Amino acid sequence: MATLACKNFFNGRWETGVTTGISTNPSDLDEVVAEYARADRNQTDLAIRAAADAGPAWAFSTPQRRADALDTIGHELLARRDELGTLLAREEGKTLPEATAEVARAGQIFKFFAGEALRTGGERLASTRVGVDVEVTREPVGVVGLIAPWNFPFAIPAWKIAPALAFGNSVVFKPAELVPACGWALAEIISRAGLPAGVFNLVMGSGRQVGQALVDSPLVQAISFTGSVGTGRQILKDTAERGTKVQLEMGGKNPLVVLADADLDQAVDCAVQGAFFSTGQRCTASSRLIVENRILDRFVSRLRERTGALKVGHALQRDTQIGPVVDAQQLQQNLEYVGIAREEGAEHLVGGETLERATRGHFMAPALLLAEPQHRVAREEIFGPVACVLRADSYEHALELANDTPFGLCAGICTTSLKHATHFKRHAQVGMTMVNLPTAGVDHHVPFGGRKASSHGSREQGRYAAEFYTTVKTAYTQA
Repeated sequence: MATLACKNFFNGRWETGVTTGISTNPSDLDEVVAEYARADRNQTDLAIRAAADAGPAWAFSTPQRRADALDTIGHELLARRDELGTLLAREEGKTLPEATAEVARAGQIFKFFAGEALRTGGERLASTRVGVDVEVTREPVGVVGLIAPWNFPFAIPAWKIAPALAFGNSVVFKPAELVPACGWALAEIISRAGLPAGVFNLVMGSGRQVGQALVDSPLVQAISFTGSVGTGRQILKDTAERGTKVQLEMGGKNPLVVLADADLDQAVDCAVQGAFFSTGQRCTASSRLIVENRILDRFVSRLRERTGALKVGHALQRDTQIGPVVDAQQLQQNLEYVGIAREEGAEHLVGGETLERATRGHFMAPALLLAEPQHRVAREEIFGPVACVLRADSYEHALELANDTPFGLCAGICTTSLKHATHFKRHAQVGMTMVNLPTAGVDHHVPFGGRKASSHGSREQGRYAAEFYTTVKTAYTQA
């Protein structure tokens, strides 16, 4: 397949960078997917200035104009889902069905926010004073810097860019350097949607140059970041003095509780999907499988068999269930955690080794371990196809283990007990709960986010996105 040439986009023009980078196919390291322009701080500042200059006119544009632009973007994403899904699978390593579904989800997100652009509401309230009217309205924040991760290179940018534009903000978008072609392909579609020059800008490059310029700029009123806990906390520190609005989605170490009364086949299916699909490279992955002791042996036996039978291979092969790890660094980290777990006394059940296939790639057999709560594999986010099983004496013990983590993104439970399911939904210290469903797998029209070290600021997605991308104004009028 042809190598793409990807440029930056700011102030309505495609621009070269100061250096050039490449992205390779993790399923076939001999294939270069894209050569892309890498910007520096100066070019990022030009993009920010363009967004600031274009912002006021876009903020006062009609809701219909914004809705039409977003609907156009969403329509093209859906129409080209197969083509763009293939690009995603080549560049990030997600299996072709997962990649195609992600592009479709991005299209649905843009179409949802096309509707939200027309539904931005307000309130008219009675004042405590005679003859005074009170109106509460929402206005755009201004220039927003959007820093996206590599693991969902269409969906996560979509759920940041779409609401930002829908509510009248101007955007500077930085995709992850592992997936520049996906970021460029999305930007190319947006560039043809009729937005005024400078309203949307794409700047590719390193976090040290592009990301830090966004964080440091006084012209950027809001930053939405998805990535590591360490980087997120540093962004919060760097922007605190200026009072920049910050939204952070960071790590997860998500539990799936399996009680003795669960449908065992359903529970194993939830565990396999949640822990290993998308190569475990999801912040919602269920990497801690907390199983009631009465069914532990049966559950582990079935899960070990299912895990060992998973088909690992090239992301574009139709029978592949688990694609490659995204890059060599992530693969090495995954392998190191498997080694650390064994050194700490965890029982190695299956997987955890590199695999050779017809093409050179970052292929790894999904790893399953029987661990203790204090083991690092049970406490630290790995972000790969590595899961551990923990024993629980009872539902109460399982809930205690589920909450024993600095993270709080999502948690699942498999049970036929309405009592336990209801209690778990209320007492799990997370932003999202799943009952008899994999922890990884959320809808595009409802809020997404967590608690504790997993998230900071208001929720992403759905109608709740307005909380971040708008500011509230209260107006008083004397009749």
